[in-house]
Amino acid sequence: MPPVRNPILPGFNPDPSILRVGADYYIATSTFEWYPGVQIHHSTDLANWTLLTRPLSRKSQLDMRGDPDSCGVWAPCLTHDGTKFWLVYTDVKRKDGSYKDAHNYVVWADDIAGEWSDPVYVNSSGFDPSLFHDADGRKYFVNQLWDHRRRPMLFQGIALQEWDPTTKKLTGPRKNIYTGTTLALVEGPHLYRRAGWYYLLTAEGGTGYDHACTLARARDLWGPYETHPDQYIVTAKDHPAAALQRAGHGDLVDTPDGRTYLVHLSGRPTTQRRRCVLGRETSIQEATWANDGWLYVKNGPVPSLWVDLPAARDEAGYWAERRYTFEKGLDIDFQWLRTPETERIFNTDEGVLTLIGRESVGSWFEQALVARRQTHFSYDAETVVDFSPTDERQFAGLTAYYCRFNFFYLTVSAHSDGQRELLIQASEASWPLGGLSEQYLGQPVQIPNEGKVRLAVTVRGKELQFYYSLLGEGEELKKIGPVFDASIVSDECGGHQLHGSFTGAFVGVAASDINGTAAEAKFDYFVYRPVKHESDRYEI
Repeated sequence: MPPVRNPILPGFNPDPSILRVGADYYIATSTFEWYPGVQIHHSTDLANWTLLTRPLSRKSQLDMRGDPDSCGVWAPCLTHDGTKFWLVYTDVKRKDGSYKDAHNYVVWADDIAGEWSDPVYVNSSGFDPSLFHDADGRKYFVNQLWDHRRRPMLFQGIALQEWDPTTKKLTGPRKNIYTGTTLALVEGPHLYRRAGWYYLLTAEGGTGYDHACTLARARDLWGPYETHPDQYIVTAKDHPAAALQRAGHGDLVDTPDGRTYLVHLSGRPTTQRRRCVLGRETSIQEATWANDGWLYVKNGPVPSLWVDLPAARDEAGYWAERRYTFEKGLDIDFQWLRTPETERIFNTDEGVLTLIGRESVGSWFEQALVARRQTHFSYDAETVVDFSPTDERQFAGLTAYYCRFNFFYLTVSAHSDGQRELLIQASEASWPLGGLSEQYLGQPVQIPNEGKVRLAVTVRGKELQFYYSLLGEGEELKKIGPVFDASIVSDECGGHQLHGSFTGAFVGVAASDINGTAAEAKFDYFVYRPVKHESDRYEI
């Protein structure tokens, strides 16, 4: 069987939690401020994955309006106790400064692709929760413990407490069972029971270039836990030339024939500035249990770009063009930001995607932006929009988007006299102010006040170029604006320069009406076309 190239879930798919039920594998990943919450992919061979569902899909489960960028749903843990599926997750309302307002919840379902329960609140003492089902049927809640006083650290350790599935409440004492290694920033805990040992897998070093997976074990669930003799079972922190960087926050799964694999987040930085445009992705590593009872990653601790899996990957599917139309609704590839009240920001009632202009692009409350992940280093995207703005406060178009601090946006708008125009709005690593780059705002292209407009963008590695044409006039696509630095739409250029931006690049459509009159923009289709490009050394 030919080896499979990592990552197995390309694009923004961080904090993987993996589960096998019979012959089926499932991976849950974080979605942060993107709605619906939590992505669950399915596979039968660990190599080929299909997006199955996003379980947090209604207002009673999740409402993230007001959540800042890179807050929202963090680090889900997906488990099965032999009867039903369980999902625990954090909804983060504040992440900056000394405090973390991080609320942990549990939901459950009999059918993973069916309807999930309303959430039950658990605690807010930290983030990255997981649920451990012990052999005697008891359940335990594990989460990172936060100390705003720094006595001695913000990341205080890993808390363990029993959780009663009947009362749906924590019970008994809470104990800090593991404080991590000198790498610090211990988080992302998962517990396992194997051959008389309890194993605790954690993440350390922050989610940047010092990230790592650390393994510890104890004979008793409550400890004391001893750290792996190598400390870190996977990390690229001391190997800056490795293809997969930022490796950490992992989970373990066994195949039916007894092989063990570790899934973990990773990043593939581009350019000399080491920017991860595709965000934190999910990779996989082979691992073996040695005679000393410890787990070792094959060729580790440095993560391997190529791994042996039970099957080969369908490369044709990975490189296939996706053409989306809206007669049957919105494709599962698309998400929007924060709000469960979708009727206020979009509909597909007329067989097109109608966006209802709300707040400005980058709003933390209610903006009409519908997009899909960028999953390739180079791609083409295009759409056709029908939009008749009346002034400069109404605009709609095509965007390459990360967050309010880094995006590129080709808009159909109008001048104050009503003359329709094309205008590029760009926020180029503008944290903390979130301002637009002024040099492009004075360079509009006037267009007729009626008629549809075709908008397109090409990304070739670090270069991004917008195009347009007027529909019905037989025009070829024309360049508009300069060649932008596509690497700006990355973790490293978001709301923080270190450990603070957690999503990835999206490409999609948006509409704003900051007059407050809810002007509508109609999009006929959306195309995402992957492109093989010589600069993408870890992709072709």
